[in-house]
Amino acid sequence: MSAPSKQWRNPLRDPRDKRLPRIAGPSALVIFGVTGDLSRKKLMPAIYDLANRGLLPPGFGLVGFARRDWADQDFMQVVHDAVKEHARTPFREAVWNQLAEGIRFVQGTFDDDASFDNLKACLEKLDADRGTGGNHAFYLSIPPGAFPTVVNQLKRAGLAQNTDHPDQWRRVVIEKPFGHDLKSAQELNHTVNEVFPEESVFRIDHYLGKETVQNILALRFANQLYEPIWNANYVDHVQITMAEDIGLGGRAGYYDGIGATRDVIQNHLLQLLALIAMEEPVSFKPSDLRAEKVKILSATRPLEPFEQTTARGQYTGGWQGGQKVPGLHEEGGFSPESKTETFGAITCEINTRRWAGVPFYLRTGKRLGRRVTEVAVVFKRAPHLPFDHTATEELGQNALVVRVQPDEGVTIRFGSKVPGNTMEVRDVTMDFGYGHSFTESSPEAYERLLLDVLLGEPSLFPKNDEVELSWEILDPILEFWAKKDLPELEKYKAGTWGPPSADAMTNRTGRHWRRP
Repeated sequence: MSAPSKQWRNPLRDPRDKRLPRIAGPSALVIFGVTGDLSRKKLMPAIYDLANRGLLPPGFGLVGFARRDWADQDFMQVVHDAVKEHARTPFREAVWNQLAEGIRFVQGTFDDDASFDNLKACLEKLDADRGTGGNHAFYLSIPPGAFPTVVNQLKRAGLAQNTDHPDQWRRVVIEKPFGHDLKSAQELNHTVNEVFPEESVFRIDHYLGKETVQNILALRFANQLYEPIWNANYVDHVQITMAEDIGLGGRAGYYDGIGATRDVIQNHLLQLLALIAMEEPVSFKPSDLRAEKVKILSATRPLEPFEQTTARGQYTGGWQGGQKVPGLHEEGGFSPESKTETFGAITCEINTRRWAGVPFYLRTGKRLGRRVTEVAVVFKRAPHLPFDHTATEELGQNALVVRVQPDEGVTIRFGSKVPGNTMEVRDVTMDFGYGHSFTESSPEAYERLLLDVLLGEPSLFPKNDEVELSWEILDPILEFWAKKDLPELEKYKAGTWGPPSADAMTNRTGRHWRRP
């Protein structure tokens, strides 16, 4: 007679049935850097929203680790205030009370052995009191320089792996930046993988948790409409933009030395490029999906010469949204001699048969015209137009635009006849908006990603080879910009769309940036 299965399975539940959401099993989440903005504005509210949607188990624990002299009740109040202020779902006392029963706080510093021994004791007590099952996820919302200390302390305390109970899992969650160049990224990956195997490492890129980014896969591979024209025969170029209308504010200390390109293009925008350009995966298993992304990133190169195909700049004071705003150096905390860019734009090429000859323009910046993230696939003009020139002088290029944020959706731009007695063709758009088409609101990106961590679902998390390939693409550009004989950084006024060199890099080939 065969031994009974360790884990009970519902015989009425078919794994192919997607009508019921997947609920995380018994587990505890430990947050390092729990006093920071990310934790207060994103992580704590996302945990409450998951609980409110019924996606967290009754046996769930939340542990904060920081230097503050707090008791459990003090930390509980911090979480309560963060949830009240930032949660997307309504506050319900019953949900909060159940969540609060599993909230604990451990005071300590990263280099103190006793602090991690206390953390281990806290988790063991949670396992006993709350039934968290020995399953622990460690969220490192801390500077990358502290990663080696923390992961080695977790290893020393016996928290990284539980060899006595192989059915229990331990996972580590890492926030960007994933290094500052290829060498540091490789060192960071090596440090983390010495303690946690790669399948237990979850690198958070919150853009991949956004519904509209995942919709790129549905748009491309669930429809027959786009695939025949999704190639160099029909696509003229692709623009990927992430614009912010805010300045650095109090982040100058973090940002100086990193800059827009390392902060955004290395992770968010190159991941978007991979999703737009990748071939159809064999299946949506995490390994198959990542294999296609790695192929594309392996074939992607920065287009030279860099003085013509890249641009960077720093914002100065100006008008934005009807308000006068200060320039970078007027905000304080930034060295006047700093060459750290607040705007970066690069040109990439993908050496595959599908994309040969199609430039991919990537740009990001602070204090730009408006807050927007979008991917625009711009198509070639029709080779022959049987109209008078005057009939089509207002006709631009067809485009498919994926709006990642805000106003999530998709727009298609094409030509249509203007009503009247003459033949006149003008650009029009067809719009799909999430808010109009679906009654259910999209979950916040951190909700989806935290749930995937607890479920052990790695599809939306870049692995170490993707991170290293991204740095291989960017490093030549960063090295070129670091040369001492380069001219001074260009300036651009707040509320505009970047320095003149950004327009020049597209105008050289007869193209221009879209105005989002």
